[in-house]
Amino acid sequence: MRFGIYTLDDFDVKDKTVLCRVDMNQPVDRERGMLKSTARIEACVPTLKELSDRGARTVILAHQGSDIEYKNYYTTEPHARVLSGLLGKAVEFIDDVCGPAAIGKIRSLKAGELLLLDNVRFLAEEQTLFEQTLGLSHEQQAETLLVRKLAPLADLYVCDAFAAAHRDQPSLCGFEQILPSAMGRLFEKEYCVLSELMKSPKRPCTFVLGGAKIGDAFLMMETVLESGAADRILAGGLAGNILLAGAGVDIGRGSMEFIRKSNYAPYIEKASRLYESYGSRIVMPEDLAYVENGVRREAKTDAVPDEAGAVDIGAVTAACYRQHILNSGTVFANGPMGIFEEKETEAGTKAVFEAMGETKAYTVIGGGDSITAAAKYGQTEKLSYICTGGGALIRFLTGEELPVVKALRHGAARFPV
Repeated sequence: MRFGIYTLDDFDVKDKTVLCRVDMNQPVDRERGMLKSTARIEACVPTLKELSDRGARTVILAHQGSDIEYKNYYTTEPHARVLSGLLGKAVEFIDDVCGPAAIGKIRSLKAGELLLLDNVRFLAEEQTLFEQTLGLSHEQQAETLLVRKLAPLADLYVCDAFAAAHRDQPSLCGFEQILPSAMGRLFEKEYCVLSELMKSPKRPCTFVLGGAKIGDAFLMMETVLESGAADRILAGGLAGNILLAGAGVDIGRGSMEFIRKSNYAPYIEKASRLYESYGSRIVMPEDLAYVENGVRREAKTDAVPDEAGAVDIGAVTAACYRQHILNSGTVFANGPMGIFEEKETEAGTKAVFEAMGETKAYTVIGGGDSITAAAKYGQTEKLSYICTGGGALIRFLTGEELPVVKALRHGAARFPV
């Protein structure tokens, strides 16, 4: 047991049926039916391999696709093919989650075999809108269809989905109410590494925040600035644009229209309050990049043409951020500085991640886009730690007890070994 949660070391899984929730959510090439990245799948292999090697009948639950936009949902069939290759043994797939076909297949599993169920988010109860609208307690989640159908078939529930630990959904928090539960090896590693690191980070501690998940970015900023965990914050991406607007900088009509259209305008007021209270520790872009007729252009933050929209930090800002990263003792990074998928708008993200690879600081990145960017620029092996979760990492660093951690601790207290 670690941090009040059972690990795989606490259970004999031989000939037991284990429900293992993982996070293998990856970018998908829908035209070819293939995954664009396998990083998160690779990360959960140690737990699945150990369960299989120790003789468990392993049933894998996972989601694929945005937690808000149902059109982004996709089958987990490609994941089974990748897992089979990584494990060197067959991982069977069934296009069902908890219906008669899935139940029948689970009952027929033999020791050491693995079965991947289809995307759990095909069930309404696993969608974030359901979570946010109904706000079910963990006890109520245990009464949902997924848990009622699958729990009676299992001897143990294992959660290895640290990347989704900030979610409060039945496949993550419901099974612990009625089954003995443990965290998998990836969950154990990520939770323990981050816990130890946050006890005493080497100073100065720098947070690099970008991307488009504004709610998470502002939640983290407010907490780490107030607590003193962050000596400085380097802002980029949409978060950087909003902070600039909050500080009274005219970032251009194009950027402002995008902020309003995306319903992020209320964050400008939050940005203003943050800047007023902690402006000395918030480093914002000095220049921004935009695209004109397919060509990258750069201008000072208050000189971006009205009809353009800022899509990256500029060269002056990138050089400034690089120096801050090189002079840090610890660096946390979540999210790109701009639209790094395109050649014209990747320079800022490239510069920041290359600096992350070069600095002697302890470096931590989190989230799918950050992992993809690190790989794109050849920095993966140079980073100190790569966390599979973005939102979970942010929520963890705020000091909030993650819903899945709470559920696993409850399970340990309710079903003592």
